[in-house]
Amino acid sequence: MRRIGETIQQGVNYKLRTGAYGIILAADGNMLLVDESGELQLPGGGIDPGESPLQALHREVIEETGWRIAEPCRLGAFQRWVFMPDYDLWAHKIQLIYTARAVRPLGPPTEGWHLPVFMPPAQAARSLDVEGDREMVRLAIRLGLV
Repeated sequence: MRRIGETIQQGVNYKLRTGAYGIILAADGNMLLVDESGELQLPGGGIDPGESPLQALHREVIEETGWRIAEPCRLGAFQRWVFMPDYDLWAHKIQLIYTARAVRPLGPPTEGWHLPVFMPPAQAARSLDVEGDREMVRLAIRLGLV
């Protein structure tokens, strides 16, 4: 699996964290993203014990954006080694990326520090803060998926 992003730090004990993330297209052609404390990201996050990647994707999108999604389809995956300040840990993140369609808002995000953001896919491919997220959006554009 391709590594994208920061260099692995020698002597650091990384915890494996697998997560599911969405490249989510709204009916107007814009992508549904999340602003997490000033960082623009694909909606998604860690897979809880006993949860499938698709269950995690649906749960995380609702928690972070308040939106229900449909028709998820696996696009790809990448891995990165990063420090996660919210968890105070170094993580080896495996990020499973899905395309999906935004169906309807259910209400505000249940995680109040997240803000849903809509923008055109080409702008998202330049604006996302995670290098792997940008690359996956560019791939989805090239494949005509967004």
